Amino acid sequence: MASRAIEQDEQAPTESRDWFTAAELAELALPGLPADKRSINRRARDERWSLRSDAVGEALSRPRIGRGGGTEFHISLLPGAARIELVKRGLCETPPEPTMTESPEATAWRWYEGQSAKVKDAAQRRAAIIAEIDLLEDSGLTRSAAVAESARRYGKSGSTVWNWLKLVDGIGRSDRLPALAPRHQGGGREAEIDPLLWNLFKSDFLRPSAPTLASCYDRVAAVAAERGLSLPSEACFRRRIKREIPPEVIKLRREGEEAVRRSLPSQRRSVDELHAMECVNIDGHKFDVFVRTPEGNVIRPVMVAIQDIYSSKFLAWRMAETESAVLTRLAFADLFQNFGIPKACVLDNGRAFASKWITGGAKSRFRFKIKEEEPTGILTALGINIHWALPYRGQSKPIERAFRDLCDTIAKHPAMEGAYTGNNPMAKPENYGSHAIEWDTFVAHVERGMAAHNAKLGRRGRNYRGRSFDDVFSESYASAPIGKASPEQLRMALLAADQVRVNNQTGEVRLFGNRYWSPECGGLHGQRVTVRFDPDNLMNDVHLYGQDGRYLTSAPIIADTGFLDAAGAKEAAKRLSDARKRIRAAADAEQLLAADEVARLQADAIAPDVPEPSVLRPVHHRGQTAAALKAVPEPKPPQSKPHQSRVFAALSIVKPAE
Repeated sequence: MASRAIEQDEQAPTESRDWFTAAELAELALPGLPADKRSINRRARDERWSLRSDAVGEALSRPRIGRGGGTEFHISLLPGAARIELVKRGLCETPPEPTMTESPEATAWRWYEGQSAKVKDAAQRRAAIIAEIDLLEDSGLTRSAAVAESARRYGKSGSTVWNWLKLVDGIGRSDRLPALAPRHQGGGREAEIDPLLWNLFKSDFLRPSAPTLASCYDRVAAVAAERGLSLPSEACFRRRIKREIPPEVIKLRREGEEAVRRSLPSQRRSVDELHAMECVNIDGHKFDVFVRTPEGNVIRPVMVAIQDIYSSKFLAWRMAETESAVLTRLAFADLFQNFGIPKACVLDNGRAFASKWITGGAKSRFRFKIKEEEPTGILTALGINIHWALPYRGQSKPIERAFRDLCDTIAKHPAMEGAYTGNNPMAKPENYGSHAIEWDTFVAHVERGMAAHNAKLGRRGRNYRGRSFDDVFSESYASAPIGKASPEQLRMALLAADQVRVNNQTGEVRLFGNRYWSPECGGLHGQRVTVRFDPDNLMNDVHLYGQDGRYLTSAPIIADTGFLDAAGAKEAAKRLSDARKRIRAAADAEQLLAADEVARLQADAIAPDVPEPSVLRPVHHRGQTAAALKAVPEPKPPQSKPHQSRVFAALSIVKPAE
């Protein structure tokens, strides 16, 4: 035996190595290890060498690269005597220290936790069969009889059950699940996909239209057939999409940014630091009810409502056929008059709320063209801080949650049966359009529904504690600092404003087809002014303000008259007569001097000295007729005396000395 060991030692490789296969370990005949390949593989299986890892999590077994394949094991898995022998033979420099940081059982359980539910269910079913075999053995049956009985009951073959028993041989009952878990391994390598086909496939799949993967594969298959390219299976494309494209990218490309936003945690707002009337939010809601207006039109009415954010109570609301700035202004008018002026308001940039009548002068309105000279809106004039919310974003506007309740308590009320339309075209009731509620009846119904909504007890969440919105609001409102506007401020704020230019000729102001004028407008010809008016009653006087905010004057309307209306003619004549008298009186008040008095007081004019010219130009008389004005050719000077001619010509314009 000694000679055989020496012969093998001489034939052993001399380079330093850390990895060996079972066949190589068997040839080395190391102490502490079996002498044949099969026994070494059995020991590796029993001691779970394939599940062990080092301190950094690297596996201590790996597939062998090269002909024959197999598995290589790190020398740290070998017993101490075998590692020392390897050092003596020069196959490794120093005996490596044990690098395992956890027991084989802990490693097995860590691997088991990372498996799918399908693998874990299979392990639990196998463990139940093994447990039943143990129970039958304890009752007196032999192992062979117990295995045969359990295999028959569960529909398994005896050889399969015997293989399971081998997997748990020497393992405690509490550690059987990792040993019994299936370890299926995929065979072969992933098929290669032509880069052109892959780029075409993923570009088609990652479209907002969200086509199915099968349809995208069919289109790629047609391109591959046309170009003569090899095409892997559809499952190969599916696996690569799942492996290479992040789910967030798929959601963004196929469902949009809003879907990505919904997939992330949203902001959760607290109202603990607020009090009643500190901050309100406003929005519009279209009822899902058919209502007949006094004019006979069947519509779905719109309500603009204002809600207190602290208590969730509806404070003011107005209804009309459409959402508009006028409706918004009226809702704010009710809020200011009944409860006061809030410190802040949350609203979106809809046309009814971002109008210059409401938020004129506010920065970052994101609606209309912002001009420096635009009039101040209601909220801006009263110093209410404006917070813009994103449209269709219920998280930033609590009023959206309240509108959902109103759909159930108001729109679906028994009194609205037959008039309810459904909340979308696909949810129409069976009796859709069979009835329409009269306008006055519906307004009264909404008033009752809003009052019931505010007074309902048993509210949960926030600081409600089973109370109603009315109770929570009243408790805080009694001790909260509430802003109040003076009558003058309120009157100015509740008037709508617009920028117009005073007529340069007549001084009248034109607004919505009406004309307004007062004597004080005479000094405003051609100027740009801010006109504040009541949009609900354009027959009232309008008020004019300068660009610096200074109040100028008020102007009544000049009503149109009939062509032969004598009363209108008299009124116009009287207006003209009054204007003449006023202008004449103003002219007389200036105490102007008469023209002859102005002439007498003028300073005497002294004629200035006229200087004598230094050069005189001769002027010749040409006659009395137009023919005499024709040009007369000048006689040519004699050719024999050119110098003399030039001298006489020069002397003819020189003035002789006196």
